[in-house]
Amino acid sequence: MVIAEIIIAVVIVLAVVLTVLTVVRSIRIVPQARARNVERFGRYRKTLEPGMNFIVPFVDRVKAQIDLREQVVSFDSQPVITEDNLVVQIDTVLFFQVTDPKAADYEIVNYILAIEQLTATMLRSVIGSMDLEQTLTSRDKINTLLRGVLDDASGKWGIRVTRVEIKAIDPPKSVKDAMEKQMRAEREKRAAILTAEGGRQSQILTAEGDKKSKILRAEGDKQAAILRAEGEAQAINQVFESIHRNDPDPKLLAYQYLQTLPQIAAGAGNTFWVIPSEVTSALKAVTSAFSGSVEAGAAGGTPAAVGQGAGGPAVQPGDGAPAALAPGAGAPRANEPTEADIAAAEAEREATAIAAAAVLPLGGTLPVQPGPASNGSPTNYASPTEEDDG
Repeated sequence: MVIAEIIIAVVIVLAVVLTVLTVVRSIRIVPQARARNVERFGRYRKTLEPGMNFIVPFVDRVKAQIDLREQVVSFDSQPVITEDNLVVQIDTVLFFQVTDPKAADYEIVNYILAIEQLTATMLRSVIGSMDLEQTLTSRDKINTLLRGVLDDASGKWGIRVTRVEIKAIDPPKSVKDAMEKQMRAEREKRAAILTAEGGRQSQILTAEGDKKSKILRAEGDKQAAILRAEGEAQAINQVFESIHRNDPDPKLLAYQYLQTLPQIAAGAGNTFWVIPSEVTSALKAVTSAFSGSVEAGAAGGTPAAVGQGAGGPAVQPGDGAPAALAPGAGAPRANEPTEADIAAAEAEREATAIAAAAVLPLGGTLPVQPGPASNGSPTNYASPTEEDDG
């Protein structure tokens, strides 16, 4: 009895264990975005959806889990020959997603390997129709072509290719060096052009500035000259009106004339200067101013000259000139000279000395009218330097 009870207990335990195992094996939990295919006696039966699923234990077989999320696969560098026979290394990145678990499980053995090989083949086909320049500058075009071809080819596998990206294109080292030299030359060319443009603009702006400054300076000089001329004209008009309004006599004008002579001879390069003949008329006027009224000359209107010694100045005969006797001149003797005649002659001599003093320091020549002392020739006054040298 005891043995029978033990055997019954073991059978019950085994039955319970088998039941539990059967229940456990009949329940399959599939995570979200995953899928599992179920085969019954080796034949596809169904695809388990995410969540809890029941199968027949020991009859149905659940295959490996398939990921339905978008996946990223980075392929190794592939050597590709361009249209101009240059070998470039291209790295690609593929984005795909399984849309049909049954087709991905039963239509292709290894869909990732198949996509990689298909990508390499299509990449060679696309790059082979482009030269290196187009390959380097047409990445978007290459990506679009590869995506279209891969999506069409992998559609029957239950796979949708969402994106294909060219990660890197590496030309040969010699080509890289040539491209760097070309790029450097292009940049130097643009820099030289920009420098030349900057220099040209700088010269244009400088020339325009000089032009405007010269125009403004010329306008300023013009206005200054006009204002200066107007000022001088107004000053001359005022002086002229003042002179005519005050009605000066010839004596004042003669005195002003003598005061102007030193200013005329005050030039830095004046070493020889000739006194104009009008100075005798000024001397006559100054003489008349100093002597008052002057006696009239001889009856014939030709007075005798007063001798001042050898080399002395002589007075021009004429109206208002003092009459004096020149002893030893050979002329007929007249009355003895009065005190007024002597004073007039002294005044004339002093005035002549003043004029000579203004000229002689400059080394000038004082012309005089012919007289007994000069014998009709002007008297030359040498500068003090010439006299010291003589």
